Amino acid sequence: MGSAAGQRNLRIGVDVGGTNTDGVIIDPTRSKEADRGHKAPTTTDPSHGIAAAITTMFKSASIEPSSVASVTIGTTHFVNAVITRDHTRLSRVAVIRLGAPFSKHAPPCIDWPAPLRNLILGHHALLKGGLEVDGSLISEIREAEIVEQCKIIKEKGIKSIVINGIFSPIDTVEKQEERAAEIVIRELGNVDVVLSKTVANLGFLERENAAILNASVLSFARRTIASFQEPIKKLGLDCPVFITQNDGTILSGDAAARLPIRTFSSGPTNSMRGAAFLVGKQDHGEAMMVVDVGGTTTDVGLLLANGFPRQQAAYSELSGVRMNFSYPDVKSIGLGGGSLVRRIDGKMHVGPESVGYKLPEKALVFGGDVPTATDYIVAAAKDLAIGDSSKVQGKLAEEDIDAFKTETKRMLEEIIDTMKTSPEDLPVLLVGGGAVVAPDELKGASRVIKPEWSGVANAIGAAMARVSAVIDTVKSTEKTSAKELQAEIEEEAKQKTIEAGASAESVEVVEVESLPLAYIAHKSRFIVRAAGDFDYTRSADFATMRIESSHEEETAEPSGPSNNSTPPSTEANDVEEDPAVDIDFSSYRPKVVNREWHISETDLQWITIGCYILGTGGGGSPYSTMLRVRQMLRNGQTILVMNPDDLKDDDRVGSGGGAGSPTVGIEKLSGDEMMDAQVHMYKLFPGGRATHIIPLEIGGSNGLQGLVLGASSNMNIPCVDGDWMGRAYPTKWQTTPVVFGERPIVFAPVSVADGNGNILYMPTATSDLKVEQVIRAALSQMGSHVGTADGPVTGSETRRWAVEHTISLSWRIGREVARARKENRIDNVAESIIDAVGGPETGRVLFKGKIVGVERKLWMGHIYGEVIVEGTEGTQFAGKIKIPFKNENIAAIRLHEGVETETGEEKNEDVLAIVPDLISVIDAQNGEAIGTPEYRYGLLVLVIGITASERWTTPKGIEIGGPKGFGLDHLEYKPMGKFVKPISVIDEYDGKS
Repeated sequence: MGSAAGQRNLRIGVDVGGTNTDGVIIDPTRSKEADRGHKAPTTTDPSHGIAAAITTMFKSASIEPSSVASVTIGTTHFVNAVITRDHTRLSRVAVIRLGAPFSKHAPPCIDWPAPLRNLILGHHALLKGGLEVDGSLISEIREAEIVEQCKIIKEKGIKSIVINGIFSPIDTVEKQEERAAEIVIRELGNVDVVLSKTVANLGFLERENAAILNASVLSFARRTIASFQEPIKKLGLDCPVFITQNDGTILSGDAAARLPIRTFSSGPTNSMRGAAFLVGKQDHGEAMMVVDVGGTTTDVGLLLANGFPRQQAAYSELSGVRMNFSYPDVKSIGLGGGSLVRRIDGKMHVGPESVGYKLPEKALVFGGDVPTATDYIVAAAKDLAIGDSSKVQGKLAEEDIDAFKTETKRMLEEIIDTMKTSPEDLPVLLVGGGAVVAPDELKGASRVIKPEWSGVANAIGAAMARVSAVIDTVKSTEKTSAKELQAEIEEEAKQKTIEAGASAESVEVVEVESLPLAYIAHKSRFIVRAAGDFDYTRSADFATMRIESSHEEETAEPSGPSNNSTPPSTEANDVEEDPAVDIDFSSYRPKVVNREWHISETDLQWITIGCYILGTGGGGSPYSTMLRVRQMLRNGQTILVMNPDDLKDDDRVGSGGGAGSPTVGIEKLSGDEMMDAQVHMYKLFPGGRATHIIPLEIGGSNGLQGLVLGASSNMNIPCVDGDWMGRAYPTKWQTTPVVFGERPIVFAPVSVADGNGNILYMPTATSDLKVEQVIRAALSQMGSHVGTADGPVTGSETRRWAVEHTISLSWRIGREVARARKENRIDNVAESIIDAVGGPETGRVLFKGKIVGVERKLWMGHIYGEVIVEGTEGTQFAGKIKIPFKNENIAAIRLHEGVETETGEEKNEDVLAIVPDLISVIDAQNGEAIGTPEYRYGLLVLVIGITASERWTTPKGIEIGGPKGFGLDHLEYKPMGKFVKPISVIDEYDGKS
């Protein structure tokens, strides 16, 4: 339909998918309808497909170029370059880290699949620099170091450089990454430099991973986006070109050429935004489920009431690379128009196998010989104009048609239930070419809507995308209240959104999170997102793309090889196995020789999973420590574990671990602070070196520190299969040596190191509580993360005091999670974990449901809070429970509707489990533990309880580690079950091959 010249009111959306390129022209001022839809196969060169889509739509309607306000393009091209490991489109990258000596044990790409790492990582260096969490310097950057690295990078011919500094996202004063980039550009000239802080937020390794992928695809993205300009200019359009990004908002072409990674998962998001626009509910405060049915798969996502898709949890993964930037939470199932339909053992199966894009030749209705979902739909509907209905009607058995309908309905209802965040029904929007396979009614749906034009919902979503900006920062609340700071940051986010092209009157804050930081006085992390509609009165400001070609790109073809790409990789298509899952569980035997357990990579993966589950919400993620231990194994080091029963009376058993804030732990990765503390301890300790090492706590990251310390060249001693907690209590005095009380003080002498040359030694103290208080006080001046070493105890004391066989227990728990993943039965992983720890008398599944509320506050350095989990009506887990936590989970308490839940109202009969018993919250979708900092609304969780070791169930143990130790004096401890001592892996497998 035409439009008066000079009135810029039309928006063009084009979505370049792997199979089809869809286009649409929309006049948002008119009713919610698409003027012209277009669907055609995607071309090898995307610019041709875009040109064809726009030209076809222009020809079919008398449209003046001057009436077009914007062209928005969604493309999977950049992400496909990574997924297919296309060496012609990926540049080699050099990484300069600022923050030595921290992170030295986790070099860049340490957790990448080897073929991708070999393809992309060309050089890396760890230099001086980096910030502490309070903004003070770890050290100043050194220009000479950077200049030296530039010479090496030049020799290697690398043209893409990433600069990553510790705590750079909060660096607004020192601007270390920016200053380093200026030196690199001065020395190397025409190169691409990516600052990690421009790509992602806090989380050092994950931010760096995202920055490296971004840098690698930059040259190809710039050429591709520049090529999008050509067809648009030829059509006489003088309007901005936008690219859609992962969160359902747009980037200017310039910005997308600098940050192509932000566009990696925009396809599903475009469908969700388009679907909502089609039913006129885009921003009307109602959450909606969007079900996008294609030819092969169905993608399901939740569009929140704020009009944006729900994002994944803390981390997202792409092609085996873990990152921490915004990614929509979309689940896929193998159901589509081309899904194969057949009976197996009498049961009707639909998918996951599919004829895919060959549907027009393979399906029965098109004269093929393969029964597909489309055939069954045509047979059931009687009036669908798809193919030749006479080929199926009356030829497929009625009972098979009914069974097909029942099975597709079950599949859709199951995935919708998985994605819901509350038991209430909500609208379900069906879009995509295969939407006809879905029924008109679904359990869990308040209504099922199949809007007109739903086949091009992705292009509509692109055309109607909004503009947004995010600020993620750490601020001091010492002199300004958190409320005032939040208001300031909200204004800042709104301003940033307006600068990105939004109209001032439409901008609003759509997401706010504030997290107080543990063990750090007066510090909170704020994450604020604002969004608004594009301001078309400022179109001219965005109409000219300023995409500068770099390093001789001008001669390259739009989709041809990049001049600085690597030679073809011979292993580019290898898939790296996950040792935790890709083994034969029935035949695997850990290596135990002469009663010493030689840890393998498989053992390590299982122990890591188990450690975080035993952390009961605390202890920090063991992920980066696992990477360090894995690297030690790959370097040929031997890591030994021994049974505490085998200790001699006069053996000297040392201990050590990390203390501090988990937020600092994800950013300032360990240097040598743990070992510095140990070395210093034994320089000053008169009794001589330790002969063995025991972890301070098995829960979380410290559970693996015994393996690190024992195997390091300075010590080279076995790690004891046990620990002083059996979990991850928040304080040093909540340990079994203090419970036994056989020494006036256990944790002095103590040595504390910050990894940067500052070491504290405390030879004596009046109590273990005083040691804890002194270390906590020192923490804030030592970077909020330190390594500690405790004076050794004897072998006979260790046998009496240790919570035994907890490394074995972690291994058994991790093995069950890995087995459940391999066998696709995560739905009963909680029951498998209970079996692994000793069966139903030892522990039980306390609850299954969704997190529907989280509250956190900081008090005396610890994060206090509670999480509310809501179960599913009609199951044994109906209703709600709350889990109060102080860094770790303290209890699981049943809530009653309409009854006050203030502390005084909690009753013993409502307590499902309480400390010292262990309460763990596990992700229901992968079996991984969820730490208290990761609790967020909408996560599907399993809550399990495990009876505490008998070391904790004495009167003294209950006093220190029970309800009173956490300030819940009104509740009493009742054991959840009977303690069963974990079976030692060494006892079970000694001498067995």
